[in-house]
Amino acid sequence: MVRLNKGVGVEIQRGIKFRLYPTPEQAEALQTQGHAARAMWNLLHDWWTWGGRSRRPSLTLADKAIRQARKDIPWLAGLPAQAAQQVLRQYHRAWVNCWEGRAETPRFKSRVRSKMTVDLPQGRDLNITRLSGRWSIVKVPKVGVVRFRAHRPIPGKVTGARVVREANGWHIVLRAHWEQDDPAPHTGPTVGIDRGVVVPLALSDGTDYTHPQWSNPKQSERLVRLERQAARQRRSHKPGDSTSNRLKATYDKIHGLRARLTRRRADWQHKTTHTLASVYSLIGLEDLNIAGMVRSARGTAETPGEQVRQKAGLNRSIQGEAWHQLHTQLTYKTTERGGRVVVVPAPGTSQRCHMCGFVDARNRKSQAVFACTNPTCGWVGNADTNAAKNTHFAALQAAKPTAPGSGVAGRGALQPLGGALKRQPKRKATA
Repeated sequence: MVRLNKGVGVEIQRGIKFRLYPTPEQAEALQTQGHAARAMWNLLHDWWTWGGRSRRPSLTLADKAIRQARKDIPWLAGLPAQAAQQVLRQYHRAWVNCWEGRAETPRFKSRVRSKMTVDLPQGRDLNITRLSGRWSIVKVPKVGVVRFRAHRPIPGKVTGARVVREANGWHIVLRAHWEQDDPAPHTGPTVGIDRGVVVPLALSDGTDYTHPQWSNPKQSERLVRLERQAARQRRSHKPGDSTSNRLKATYDKIHGLRARLTRRRADWQHKTTHTLASVYSLIGLEDLNIAGMVRSARGTAETPGEQVRQKAGLNRSIQGEAWHQLHTQLTYKTTERGGRVVVVPAPGTSQRCHMCGFVDARNRKSQAVFACTNPTCGWVGNADTNAAKNTHFAALQAAKPTAPGSGVAGRGALQPLGGALKRQPKRKATA
């Protein structure tokens, strides 16, 4: 998070991730704490939702319930008291986000689907010490001193941490906080970006940022084979039976392969957003409703959907690009460098000609070709570049101070580049 304070500086809060290398005994202790934190969440959820909506417990009662549970259940005491309190804070924050319409209702955390995490809110108790250019140590409560790979220096002050179990091992995310001087205004050019599936990032200046497939053919084949193997192993189990060790091993292989693809995507996004934030002073992005774009087309039994499998494949491709994560990275990196990211409405950017402003669904001939059907224009070019130019112009208009005649036309249409303002149609005379 980046917070600008006028005349004071820039307040930055950042999570920095490092790979932990615990001993087998320490890894077992971390796993015990992770299961205890998940169980604490589930017990708190059952206690909080007991009695229906008419019951609204307070944080004081919840704190007493947590303290009593740690006394009555011995294995819950293995979770540090501060970590247990942090579970309560996160659970309450989840309900606040739900009440304010920012998130869904908190749910039960499954042992298989939920990620194992332990939050350590007190940064002063971590006692981080650097041993060499590559290794450092951190003190984890009730675990001991654990080594981690210090691939980069830790800026500012560490205010807390979170230990996370991922497919490739244990990691620690340090919450760092520091302040720096106000960045000088970025003097670079401005640009608009159109996000897509075939072309991940198309810029208004004609530049395209593409990437290879996250998985090569052999890895894709191996992933399909493992998923089919897991399906066969699940069918051999009866309802209520515990998961076999072979099925767990197959799940671990699937999670490890998918985690590798996720790291490749994150690496490409960090490098690309760093380049864009360093070059451009103002970046325009479309305000995409990603949740609506990836909604299933299955329909209901009465009104079944059409082309469900094709829509499911498109949804996977959209989710594989992680547009929201790219937007978040681009925003804070641009702000730190004195730039700005402007979000503009998305409707019409792909169907509007950036030369004359004529809007027609027939303008977009295909996924890559845009041909304006306006007889007085007839511009032909790349469809993604045309959408990026419309986004760029809308961002420039939105960045200007609001004033009469600033380029916003009737009915909210933007003035096209090189064209005249759109006007309201004349009203018919009444008798």
